[in-house]
Amino acid sequence: MISVKKVCISLSILLCWFLMSSWGFLVHKTVQQLAIYELPKTIRPFFYQYKDKLVYDAPRPDMRRNQDGTEATKHFIDLEMFGNNAANEMPYEWNEAVKKYTRDSLVKYGYVPYHVIFIKGKLTEAFKAQNKDSILFYASDLGHYISDAHVPLHTTINYDGQLSNQKGIHSLWESMIPEIEITNYNLYSNHHATYLKHPEQSIWNAVRIAAALVPDMLEKEKELSLSFTDAQKYRVQIRKGKEYKSYTSEFAKAYAVSLKSSINDQLLSSANLIADFYYTAWVDAGKPNLDGLHKELSSSDHKELKKELHQFKNNALLTSDKLIAKKAASKEEF
Repeated sequence: MISVKKVCISLSILLCWFLMSSWGFLVHKTVQQLAIYELPKTIRPFFYQYKDKLVYDAPRPDMRRNQDGTEATKHFIDLEMFGNNAANEMPYEWNEAVKKYTRDSLVKYGYVPYHVIFIKGKLTEAFKAQNKDSILFYASDLGHYISDAHVPLHTTINYDGQLSNQKGIHSLWESMIPEIEITNYNLYSNHHATYLKHPEQSIWNAVRIAAALVPDMLEKEKELSLSFTDAQKYRVQIRKGKEYKSYTSEFAKAYAVSLKSSINDQLLSSANLIADFYYTAWVDAGKPNLDGLHKELSSSDHKELKKELHQFKNNALLTSDKLIAKKAASKEEF
C-alpha cells in the first residue's frame, strides 16, 4: 500500500512542475489544440487524429528539466546579457550568433529562438521520412518552445521579478492568471496556417513582442501593489519549516484586469505561430502525403471535427467541454 508520505511527495513534485512550468500546463496544452484547428485540410486530419497525444505531450520539455541539465536554457533568452538592443541586433542564424557571442554565452543565457529553428528542422526531416512517431515528438516539442518565446519573462534576466522586488510574478502571469481567467478568454482566432518564408524572422518577431511587454507588466504590478496590504497581496505557507509567499487570488484577478487582454493575446499568437511552423515544416519537406500515417477518418470523425471547428469559431470549446487541457486539469485536481 502506498504510504501517505510517498503520496505527499508525489503531489509536491507535480505541484512544483505546475508552478515552475513555462506558460503552465494549461496554456501549453490549450495552444497546442487551437493550432490544430488552424491547419489546412491537407494535414489537419493527421494532427486531429493524434490531437490527444499532442496535447498531452505539450508540457514534456518542462518535465525533461529534471533529468536533462541542458534543457532549461532552451526555453528562454536573457536579452540584456547580449547587449542593450539585442532583440533587434542578434543574428537570426545560430552559427552567426555563436561567432558574435560564443556558444557558451548562448547556452548560459538562453537561446529559445535558435532552438525553435533547430526543432523545426527536425520536424521537417521527420515529415520527409514520413516517420509518424518522430513527427508527433518534434511537433509537440516545437509547439512548446514557440509558446515559451511568447512569454515576456522568458526574454529577460529579471525572469521572476527577483531583481525588482517582485518575486513570484513569473508564475502569476503565465500560470495563476490563466487558470483563473481562462473562462473569460477568447480562444478563437481567424488565423489560417501560413507558409513562413523566413521562419527565423517570425520567431524573433515573437521574442521582440514578448520583450516589449516586460516593462509594462512589471510597472502595473508595482502600481497595483500600492492599493494592497501585504496580507491582501500575499498568502504565506510554511513548508518544511520555511516560509513561502505567493500571490493571492484577489491580487491575481486585479492584476489580470490591469493587464487587459495581453495574456490572452499572447496565448492566441502562440497558437497561430505553432500552426504556421507546422505547415511550413510540412511544405519544406515537400508536402508529403500523410494519409498513410493515420487511420482514415470515419464519417463520425468528420462530423466531430466539423463540430469542433464550429465550436472553435464560436469560442465555445470550454462551454462545450471540448478543451482537452481543462478536462484533464479537472481530472488531475488534488
